Amino acid sequence: MTTDLEKYAAELDTELKNILDYWITHTPDAVNGGFYGKIDNDNQVSPDAPKGSVLNARILWSFAAACNLNPEQRYLDMADRGYQYIARHFVDNNYGGVYWTVDAQGNPLDTKKQIYAIAFTIYAFSEYFMACGQDVVKDHAVDLYRDLVKYSHDTERGGYYEAFSCDWQPIADLRLSDKDANEKKTMNTHLHVLEAFTNLYRIWPDEELRQRILDLLVDFTTHIVDPETSNLKLFFDEDWNSKSPVISYGHDIEAAWLLLEAAEVLEDEVWIDKLKTLAVKMAGVTVQGLDADGALCYERDPLSGHFNQEKHWWVQAEAMVGFYNAWQISGDLKFLSIFEGLWSFTKRDIIDHKNGEWYWGIQKNGNLMPGEDKVGLWKCPYHNSRACIELIKRMNT
Repeated sequence: MTTDLEKYAAELDTELKNILDYWITHTPDAVNGGFYGKIDNDNQVSPDAPKGSVLNARILWSFAAACNLNPEQRYLDMADRGYQYIARHFVDNNYGGVYWTVDAQGNPLDTKKQIYAIAFTIYAFSEYFMACGQDVVKDHAVDLYRDLVKYSHDTERGGYYEAFSCDWQPIADLRLSDKDANEKKTMNTHLHVLEAFTNLYRIWPDEELRQRILDLLVDFTTHIVDPETSNLKLFFDEDWNSKSPVISYGHDIEAAWLLLEAAEVLEDEVWIDKLKTLAVKMAGVTVQGLDADGALCYERDPLSGHFNQEKHWWVQAEAMVGFYNAWQISGDLKFLSIFEGLWSFTKRDIIDHKNGEWYWGIQKNGNLMPGEDKVGLWKCPYHNSRACIELIKRMNT
């Protein structure tokens, strides 16, 4: 067993370096600064593509986290580049928060305030502070946290509203993407607000922040995790009425370990025990989304019976961590075996051994999903680098 884990840790360490090397080599925009907004599977750059706040925050987080794992100047340099670009071009110095997108030259493009994007920026700034130690970075993260809470927190029913105009007024279209339902509250945003607040707490253990993290754990266990199935509900109105029956396997297994991580950072033993039990339950029901090739499928609608059997890169990454976490908690070798199958599938079908990085995903028939980016508004180094980093840490302790 120890030998196997040492082998996996070595493979993941090599893959982490490969991922980061890809982003160092291909993504910096030497003309306009920051990073390109779009690169296709053949590494062809679209130099005029818009640049997204989520992509840039995730790049910053990835290199800061890599530097915190393995201090290398080139990782810190890339994190510096990411932070400076976000601070200059995405942060709204007039109204607070961050813009959704800027154009290729760094001018504000879509200026809506998507809480999801602000959360990722807090998450990234907090990680970067751990790498650079500059107080201005921590102050920036705290300012964004205060913006998020001031404008988005539902003081009556709990949780956080989804999106606003540039000056924090209500807007009609709240969606992150055209795949999402247009609802006022979503699981996805709450998961990443929790993740952001947890990382901020690591560098700023404020009592109000601690309570907001605990409140989010209550929101998840009361409203978002289905008490009967242990799956996540995805979309809600302001009163927490569920608006979709769809099961998202990647989010289920991602939440399984992120909820526990929040309790562990707070060192709250009652919540730790509760969320360990929940993590194993959530991993157990996520098994339903596994295919015979070892991969985890995308989503299923239990009402219509529609089963989306695409295998997305980020789903495999989060599943590797989530199932490994379930094995660590329970000792059930079934979960370790599932991790091994996911990693085997990823090495064979998701990693692009010719052009670098990971493909977006594989269709049910085994072919690459067509028309997807290698780098884009949603295609980033965060899920796969984080899986490598998280698993390396766990395997080496």
